Amino acid sequence: MSTNSSDNVVHLDEVIVAMVPFPEFSHLNQLFVLARFIASHNIRVHFLCLADRNQDLKLRIQGGLCASNIHFHDLLVPSSLDAGNGLPSIVIVIKKLVEPIRRTCIDISTNAKRLVIIHDSIMMDHVRDVHSLIPNVESYMFHSISAFARYSILRQSIDHLADDDDHEKMIKQMHDDFPLLESCSGPYAAAFVRKEHEWKLNSGEIMNSCREVESKYLNLLAHTKDKQYWAVGPLHMLLESRDSSNMTKHECLEFLDKQDVNSVIFVSFGTTTTLTQEQVNELALGLEQSNHNFIWVLRQADKKMETENFEENDEKIELPKGFEERVEGRGLLVKNWAPQLEILGHTSTGGFLSHCGWNSCLESISMGVPLAAWPINSDQPFNAVFVTNLLKIATSVRSWARREELVTASTIEKAVNKLMGTTEGIEMRQRAVELSNKIKNSVSRGGAARKEIESFVSCIIK
Repeated sequence: MSTNSSDNVVHLDEVIVAMVPFPEFSHLNQLFVLARFIASHNIRVHFLCLADRNQDLKLRIQGGLCASNIHFHDLLVPSSLDAGNGLPSIVIVIKKLVEPIRRTCIDISTNAKRLVIIHDSIMMDHVRDVHSLIPNVESYMFHSISAFARYSILRQSIDHLADDDDHEKMIKQMHDDFPLLESCSGPYAAAFVRKEHEWKLNSGEIMNSCREVESKYLNLLAHTKDKQYWAVGPLHMLLESRDSSNMTKHECLEFLDKQDVNSVIFVSFGTTTTLTQEQVNELALGLEQSNHNFIWVLRQADKKMETENFEENDEKIELPKGFEERVEGRGLLVKNWAPQLEILGHTSTGGFLSHCGWNSCLESISMGVPLAAWPINSDQPFNAVFVTNLLKIATSVRSWARREELVTASTIEKAVNKLMGTTEGIEMRQRAVELSNKIKNSVSRGGAARKEIESFVSCIIK
């Protein structure tokens, strides 16, 4: 809000930042970290999101140095939603957020000489009208996916995009194993990608990546537009020193403290994936037969919306009879939230069996942990190709061409053993550690990644 002095003179901030995230945790977590980083530079930041999401985020910054500079705006949606021709509830909800976001941005803009909007690429239509209604606004589009995934997707969606010879060669070598956008994200994804690429209202684009990991693809993307690209990641490392806590140590960390170095494989499929009962059985048997220590986060996908009806997915996941008793002492099952970043950063963690969401990939790379790649959908299959074929810090659990097939226990056992118990796995870990060291140096004070994110902050307050 604007501040008033004792003689009622209104003070306008030079710049106020409005964050407009896509309200799925895998997306909004990235923008929230960026919001906190910007707020730490004594810039007022307004975070526009659904009320239940905001409530969760508020708990993270209680007592934080930047807390007073972050202002949450709860976007309310009807408690019951129309069927919407079979559209997912999250799609229906975000359509209803256009007017609340437009109205909130207009209100915020009255308190500043200039309003800067940073919005998820999915939310571009939500800020369109703001540009025509407010004279003092500029916006930046944020991409939550990897530069490799974005370049691959653009190549498949836009005819005139310049090709890269090495990229072409890799696609030909992989044949059907290289993912197609439609197989990952559905039949309408290409049209959305084209619309996003042709968007003219933003002043630049931001990616949660760093040049130590994706320099080539960040440069290729920069040549597809005449606007500046900033690599501002890995975002989770920007606030690492500020996130210390006196909370009781999580059971996962206590378990890891008792294990040998690089002896534990961490298994997690993120917050948006629910495996079938049949697949859970195979995964359990595969982990058991591998004879390696493990931490397995076994949970249902988070609800995308509080209004979403999940009755059909509320069946309790069951494990094979006697499984928990047979793996007692070497396997830990976690059926709710787990501190993923701390687990990956522990010296006992030697591998990560992952769905290859970009957040998970970046966290694993930054901690020097190699992966067993098991992508499910969206950008994940592209990320799996990137960490496996290009960075060579991962082994593939199954090919994308066989994505409809059940992944058997023997296949899982083989992938885990390759990552955790072979010379090839050791070499993957060595490459991951080398990348991790480069990233840590780059993110530290005076490093290239730190300078790039600081240059973005300088740009928006110019």
